[in-house]
Amino acid sequence: MNYRQNMHDIVFSHSYFYRLDPKQWKNKTPFPPLGTIYTAAFLRAHNYSVELFDTNLLSSPETLEAFFKKTNPSYFVIYDDGFNYLTKMCLTAMREAAFEMIATAKTYNCTAIVCSSDATDHYEKYLDAKADFIIQGEGELTLKELIDTLEAKENIKDIKGIVYREEGQTIVNPKRPVTNDLDQFPLPAWDLVDMEAYKAIWESGGKSFTLNMATTRGCPFKCNWCAKPIYGNRYNTHSPEYIVKHIAHLKETYGVDRFWMCDDIFGLKPNWVQEFNEKLNEAQLSISYYIQSRVDLLLQADTIEALAESGLEEVWVGAESGSQKILDAMDKGITVQQIYKASKLLKAKGIRVAFFIQFGYLGETKEDIQKTIDMIKELQPDNLGVSVSYPLPGTKFYDKVKDDLKLKANWTDSDELAMMFQGTFNSKYYKKLHRYVHKEYRKSQAVQNFKSLLKQPSNLFSYSKLRSMALYFYYAPSSKLDAFQLQNMQHKNA
Repeated sequence: MNYRQNMHDIVFSHSYFYRLDPKQWKNKTPFPPLGTIYTAAFLRAHNYSVELFDTNLLSSPETLEAFFKKTNPSYFVIYDDGFNYLTKMCLTAMREAAFEMIATAKTYNCTAIVCSSDATDHYEKYLDAKADFIIQGEGELTLKELIDTLEAKENIKDIKGIVYREEGQTIVNPKRPVTNDLDQFPLPAWDLVDMEAYKAIWESGGKSFTLNMATTRGCPFKCNWCAKPIYGNRYNTHSPEYIVKHIAHLKETYGVDRFWMCDDIFGLKPNWVQEFNEKLNEAQLSISYYIQSRVDLLLQADTIEALAESGLEEVWVGAESGSQKILDAMDKGITVQQIYKASKLLKAKGIRVAFFIQFGYLGETKEDIQKTIDMIKELQPDNLGVSVSYPLPGTKFYDKVKDDLKLKANWTDSDELAMMFQGTFNSKYYKKLHRYVHKEYRKSQAVQNFKSLLKQPSNLFSYSKLRSMALYFYYAPSSKLDAFQLQNMQHKNA
């Protein structure tokens, strides 16, 4: 490996391209690479000059070469945004883009370093693509130590958290423990982001511009299909004071007052939500935000009340299934009754409820599927995300089905919905089911709006409700046809 003299510049990038994921690009809600700019800020705070080659809004890595000519860096760091759950899926298009960027970096004699979920799980593939170092897990401290050591021309053999090759042999150093004190990190380097480009895309979709923020790292729960390649099963949190300071900075600098709290689970630490609400009030900050959480946690004490007071607009919960049998098989640790109770309490407080639903888990039957559809129709979530079970390396679920993954182990994009293992039904069935569930969901919404109109005729003036009712006459016959086709699909050979 060649290291150039007297160069301290680092170009940060990542391997997620919204345009290569049609479903996400169509949503027109791109978020800056939060994990990447956190790390850039940390290295900058330690006297390294940094630049960002943000791939989010690009079509391909083609312009990287021109960026290198302009910046002339010593180090090229692909540091994926570990707060974006889509990076866990390791979509093939993103992996190929990362390999292309590594190849470009090597032509400019850069030291190429990669920190991502995919590289953590498949470091040999990235080393084969000529990456010099892979950082496994949480990367800020490891990256700083690595670059400090390279600059000092000292031995890297004792640096925890890195993988590299020496004389053709792959060296895997022990992993570094996750960081407990998150407040030690400076605020992300938002100044490196082309904020106006992001705003323009949000505005083109008619949506309020929203920025992403993480109050925590990790998740202590053990759903057996959920991978934790970066932060593991540990859970650490920023102080409410740090987060309120972060919010104040973004509001003052960019005029943003709506946020996506992209934690795996928001507000898990006892009394954190209540303290957060108090600190927002003290700072006289009025915001709206949406989160991911668990129904069992939402039912604790006065959590929902504090969330509503602090500006919570919408909560996405991992409902997953309306079948207790499937929830138990997943080691989800919640009950169907808790899904019902939390949903009703949230709606009573004016908080929108959104469900993540997962079909295709091992042992699922048509009866389990119907229970899930019935739950969706009865609880009427305000939003719905439907997918099929996706085996992620490092999970118990993956270990159960890994022998089926010889032909296909990754999706090309997040809308593929391909079954990669031998489940009860195959990909064709679940793609049809995906469409059917959405139609049943929209149809039940329309029925609810008809009933609401009869009770309160003034609701007629809501465009969204009028549109919903009009679409009933499309969804009703269409969903019947889908139901007939699903009923006649055979099991594994459908």
